[in-house]
Amino acid sequence: MSILPGEKLHYAETHFKFKLPWSLLYKPWPEIQTDAPFQFVPGIEPTLWIVVRDAHHFPTLIEKIDISIAGTEDFRESKTVNLQIRATEQFGFYPVKLGKLPAGNYDIDCRIFAKRINENGEPTADKERSFSRWNLPGLKPAPLKIQVLAEEPPKAPGFVAGETHCHTHYSADHVEHGASPAVLQQAAKAVGLDFVSCTDHAYDFAYTTEDYTKEADTPLTRFDMLREEIRKLNDAQTENMPLMIAGEEVSSGNSKGENVHMTVLGPEGYLPGLGDCGRNWLDNKPTFRISKLLEMTTAHCFAAHPMQPMGYLEKFVFRRGYWSHKDLNLDASHKIRGIQFWNGIRDEGFKLGRDWWIEELGKGNFLLPIGGNDAHGDLNDTTSVSLPLISLRHSREHVFGKVRTVVKLDSPLTLNSLNEAFAGDNCYITDGPALWWERGEKKVTFHARNTQDFGGAFRYIRIYGRRRHNNGKLAPHEELCMESLVAAPTKTDISVNADNFAYLRAECETATGKFAMTSAAVLA
Repeated sequence: MSILPGEKLHYAETHFKFKLPWSLLYKPWPEIQTDAPFQFVPGIEPTLWIVVRDAHHFPTLIEKIDISIAGTEDFRESKTVNLQIRATEQFGFYPVKLGKLPAGNYDIDCRIFAKRINENGEPTADKERSFSRWNLPGLKPAPLKIQVLAEEPPKAPGFVAGETHCHTHYSADHVEHGASPAVLQQAAKAVGLDFVSCTDHAYDFAYTTEDYTKEADTPLTRFDMLREEIRKLNDAQTENMPLMIAGEEVSSGNSKGENVHMTVLGPEGYLPGLGDCGRNWLDNKPTFRISKLLEMTTAHCFAAHPMQPMGYLEKFVFRRGYWSHKDLNLDASHKIRGIQFWNGIRDEGFKLGRDWWIEELGKGNFLLPIGGNDAHGDLNDTTSVSLPLISLRHSREHVFGKVRTVVKLDSPLTLNSLNEAFAGDNCYITDGPALWWERGEKKVTFHARNTQDFGGAFRYIRIYGRRRHNNGKLAPHEELCMESLVAAPTKTDISVNADNFAYLRAECETATGKFAMTSAAVLA
């Protein structure tokens, strides 16, 4: 992982000093912070987690937590929870129930009281300390923000919603880590997901979490450890829990020999990719080209954040680049299935990636649009490195489960049925409303649904398409906007005549800025 200024680094690691004698971030305490899913569906009791990292080096007793909850309509509630948690592990995730809350939006302020202990669990000479939200040096506290939904999130009937790009504690290195698969499964249930693809870095499987610079005996063993954790969660047969998938984010070589990232949905085995792991200084050549990696698996593969802007130093030192048409491997039997251009927020990377996806549609390459968040644990917001060894930052970006990919499923949810769904062409991506299509005879009908939780009425619903000439080729000009509805109601259906169109697709936005867009409905 890069340590260059300006790059978005996740989950602040304050103890790694890169063999330097100093760090302004270093404190002889574990990193401690509170986290919580950003929303809770009806029937799920709101819960926060106390996240503790590096307590194996700095054993700590977390004595209690003061919780202050402020909501809409002057809702106020305060409580103190006695904990007496002896944190001694490298990663610890400790749940605290908040109790039932009425539907609405809440700010939650937390103050944790803790003291250092020795290996025998006895208090040290250090006095008890308390801190708001986290003990991260130099970072001002910020409240947790949660929404308790009045209704289930809108979803097309017969579809399943999932997180396609997130990281567990196997993505641990100098500057980032993630949550346990068990915590992600519980968080997925809270926010209303049906499946989660855990896409840990291929290069992190190749190194130990105990020492981020020490090579593991075999990456396959660590990948199998993740698979075993996930298998146990799925085999537990807990009622209606989301399906967990052991995926991977692989550093791959593009057509120019640069490093790009590719996410893989449930690969049969570990796929190597150490190109930009940040541990080899300037020796950052890709391990394998994209085409070779596609030959090594039959799993669905997606171009991850393909057009995210980056700095010149990042390109030079870590040989990072961008995806191109040639990298999609469209002439091979196993090709890239989709483009994950929505990566937590609708920023410049989203805009450029969406434009590229539309350009590929114009060439007759009907790839799926994929949404994900690249969350490294981050259930509520993101704490990260701003300047290595010097300062941290906080944002509301890249939150687990906020941007979801929703696919049409024709049989009960399993990895096999999900693979079949992604082999089809019917999906949509959203951070709130539901928007999907149905093909009919000589027409395509688009359905848009929303709830008051996500802004109620639609600001707009737009239908786009591209015509096909009599010779079968697509029209060379840009897409046509076939329909554009303004201030549409929360339940809207639009049928479009499909004559002479190669495909039709739709986008919508709610009154509060929640967005959704469909895949292309491919027409004969």
